[in-house]
Amino acid sequence: MIDVLKKLISKNKPKTSVLSELDLNESYKSAAALLIEAALADGKVDPIERSKIQDALCHMFGLPESVIDELLKNLEEHVEDSNKLYSYSRTVKNELDYGQRVLLIQMLWEVVYADGELDDFESNLLRRLSGLLYVSDEDSGRAKKLAMKELEINLNANT
Repeated sequence: MIDVLKKLISKNKPKTSVLSELDLNESYKSAAALLIEAALADGKVDPIERSKIQDALCHMFGLPESVIDELLKNLEEHVEDSNKLYSYSRTVKNELDYGQRVLLIQMLWEVVYADGELDDFESNLLRRLSGLLYVSDEDSGRAKKLAMKELEINLNANT
């Protein structure tokens, strides 16, 4: 009887996800959440913004595409709580070095510019995040210019 119950339980056991098999660093999750927040700042996540987020996470952390996809799906359901913005920012500030935070700001600029428009909410969010991540205005400005240059190169290559 006990063996039958064990088999039943093991058959109905939920399949483990790629994420649960990996012990993802909180800084990965927090950086991904900030990138999603940036994409959502104008009210929607465009496919090109999602693609930029995937590229950023792959470039910055070397995560496999399957992990990134699942991470984004999980975070998109929970990220719209503005109180979490401070929690995510604090985690990133504490766990990433200054150079990584500047790189993240550049990637955030790339995400908000990916759809070809800069919304006032997106601009405001990036200014707030620069402060929360303790990235200087000068470095944030440089990161913004680098992001714009990167996008111009990509846009010219596609035309």
